[in-house]
Amino acid sequence: MTSPTRHKANRSSASGLVRGAWALLSVFLLAWTVLEMVNHGGGTIPLGILGFIAPDLTLFVGPSGPREPGQLPRGKVPAYNLVHRPIVPILGLIVVPFLPGDGPGANVGLFTFALGWLLHIASDRALGYGLRTADGWQR
Repeated sequence: MTSPTRHKANRSSASGLVRGAWALLSVFLLAWTVLEMVNHGGGTIPLGILGFIAPDLTLFVGPSGPREPGQLPRGKVPAYNLVHRPIVPILGLIVVPFLPGDGPGANVGLFTFALGWLLHIASDRALGYGLRTADGWQR
């Protein structure tokens, strides 16, 4: 009988140069997100913060199951991976300015939400956290 494969709970194997690029992007996105929140105030502040927090709320979505430390339960992996892909908030940053509204600042809250979301993803990548395998382990 063989024992189950043990995985070490580790971070992404991305090179230091790649993680450094993500870190620079994180700093830029943080400055831009804070600038949007300060310039527009009101609802942009909670939306920017929610955009930053929201991707990890998927940890509460989907069925739980047996897992080892550092492993995400298999039922949570699809939702987690979906919201931790940068293409979704990038598309938001492209589309939101063209949505109909009353004046140029009508959709700035949604734009700030997308900025916060992309900031979360870039920060995760800079810290070495990436997408998960189907079994819930870091890639």
